[in-house]
Amino acid sequence: MTEVDKTAPAPGKVIVEADGGARGNPGPAGYGAVVRTETGDVLAERSGSLGVTTNNIAEYTGLIEGLAAATEVGAREVTVRMDSKLVVEQMSGRWQIKHPGLRPLAAQAATLARNFTTVRFEWIPRERNTYADALANQAMDAAGADDAGSGSWEPRTTEPTRLIIVRHGVTQYTASGRYSGRDDVPLEPLGVEQAEASAARVAELAAGPVAAVLTSPLSRCTATAAAICAELPGELTPKIEPDLIECDFGAWDGLTFAEVRAKWGADLTRWLSSPAFAPPGGESFRTVTTRVRRFVAAVRSSYPGQTIVVVSHVSPIKIMLRDALAAGDAFLHRLHLDAAGISIIDSWADGGVSVRSVNETGHLTGLTT
Repeated sequence: MTEVDKTAPAPGKVIVEADGGARGNPGPAGYGAVVRTETGDVLAERSGSLGVTTNNIAEYTGLIEGLAAATEVGAREVTVRMDSKLVVEQMSGRWQIKHPGLRPLAAQAATLARNFTTVRFEWIPRERNTYADALANQAMDAAGADDAGSGSWEPRTTEPTRLIIVRHGVTQYTASGRYSGRDDVPLEPLGVEQAEASAARVAELAAGPVAAVLTSPLSRCTATAAAICAELPGELTPKIEPDLIECDFGAWDGLTFAEVRAKWGADLTRWLSSPAFAPPGGESFRTVTTRVRRFVAAVRSSYPGQTIVVVSHVSPIKIMLRDALAAGDAFLHRLHLDAAGISIIDSWADGGVSVRSVNETGHLTGLTT
């Protein structure tokens, strides 16, 4: 993915070329998209693997990513060029969207399209869409390699790197449904109880030595991590990992969703529709994704075949789970994570990944609410 120059003037008019495909239909799939100026300069590109899915879903994903990238560079007028007749005709309103699986994707693309003053859709032959096609094929190559070498059902002869991932206990912000980002809000008394209950459950789940307890630097996480260390054998102490910090919600931090909707309605809609859009003064989910992936790669390299406890926040945990499940960006707004909930991800050196549990909360039963 190319970096966007935030200091450059908005380009005004841009061309988005997008593509996607699946080898097998359904099969290992990927998408590609590039944003160009009218003179051909590349402003941004996007590509990614989608696991096993269909050509049409991959093509729509390429469109969505291209429109998101055009939003990020500040474009006002967009011409979308694709070699998918289906997507072009459906998005132009000339063909009905009969397949129920494509309707949410078309709706997401339509929401992104409202960020611009004008959007035109043009069909082009494949030989004129080579840049996006190459990006999509690179992503399909990666998806095929992962699919060939990482089947979760295949018996394993080596121990996985296991991430036992814990969300911090409840705070004043989480209890009242407020955006809880970089403000260093401490645990409520209930949050302390939840941290202790999580610590006992982590000790059961580990069923063996824990190599490290890694935590966000914010106090609601370090306190939760300290409770976990106290419950585990040995002399573990929490290790601060800056990449585990929560998303910076900027001006929205500490506000309820209703308060944000009332003052920043258009911005909230864009944020919900695009991981590239950041709240005023904050950071985008795409930025959070970069540092979370960096953290996960470092852990897998540093602790092969070992068990690690990770204490973090909603956004980083959702991104870890989304990537492990090879899910799309909509996953980030559909998955619910409780305070002090526990999730487990196993991974192997050959790229294999197995999600063992998501948002386990049985250990919290009976705590005062």
